[in-house]
Amino acid sequence: MHCGPPDMVCETKIVAAEDHEALPGAKKDALLAAAGAMWPPLPAAPGPAAAPAAPPPAPGPQPHGDAGGAGPPEGRGVYIREIRAAEQEAARRIFYDGIMERIPNTAFRGLRQHPRTQLLYVLLAALCFALTRSLLLTCLVPAGLLGLRYYYSRKVVLAYLDCALHTDMADIEQYYMKPPGSCFWVAVLDGNVVGIVAARAHAADNTVELLRMSVDSRFRGKGIAKALGRKVLEFALVHNYSAVVLGTTAVKVAAHKLYESLGFRHMGSSDRYVMPGMTLSLAERLFFQVRYHRYRLQLREE
Repeated sequence: MHCGPPDMVCETKIVAAEDHEALPGAKKDALLAAAGAMWPPLPAAPGPAAAPAAPPPAPGPQPHGDAGGAGPPEGRGVYIREIRAAEQEAARRIFYDGIMERIPNTAFRGLRQHPRTQLLYVLLAALCFALTRSLLLTCLVPAGLLGLRYYYSRKVVLAYLDCALHTDMADIEQYYMKPPGSCFWVAVLDGNVVGIVAARAHAADNTVELLRMSVDSRFRGKGIAKALGRKVLEFALVHNYSAVVLGTTAVKVAAHKLYESLGFRHMGSSDRYVMPGMTLSLAERLFFQVRYHRYRLQLREE
């Protein structure tokens, strides 16, 4: 089975302009000010004390495009910064937990996105009744079909996780922090990692891909996911990219509202997306489907 870098949670491509060099300090500050106008500040996160304002970034290039400063001291409010070596295990836990939520979401909620599959299941139940004339057996058909959807969703998602945890998520520092144009950020609340997001450059087509956006379920609803998204958009502005293109298989409506709140436009969807871990067997096609959505945010005209 081919095991490339998976992209189930969220993948984003940032289409680059020709100049990839870091901007001068004054121009970088101006772009960050523009970013602040595009994306107003988030409400202060609850904590023992209000987070102090971050100092202005020093002139000159910063490593990995971590614009906007390091943020307030540990343990005081929510802020976004580059991952540290000791935090890789916490990042993997958040990623794992976020992906495991996809099992029931894909199996049950996701069925609403596939009317043809719903029709097929209704026909199977009708066929069962026509053959058996048993209401009991006919009523058991939907339960059996949903059970098979859960089984195959779990099977594919676990295969996807196995791919991810043996590729980029196995060594985040090596995969994201060392290559030029790549970075991995964490959201920190009260000294704990509560969210993650990554960006990775593709030199062949001058793009940067955003991966692994996820927030600990205990800390959702605080604007952390939006702050992570803003970090990547700031990264795109500071490094002179022209647009951000987002693709996701997320089922929850809240995820799509998040992208729209950041300024993304929905560019279409496909039911033929093949994610890492899929075998495309007949049973899998019957009981596991995902819809792939594409979004685009144009930062400036090319």
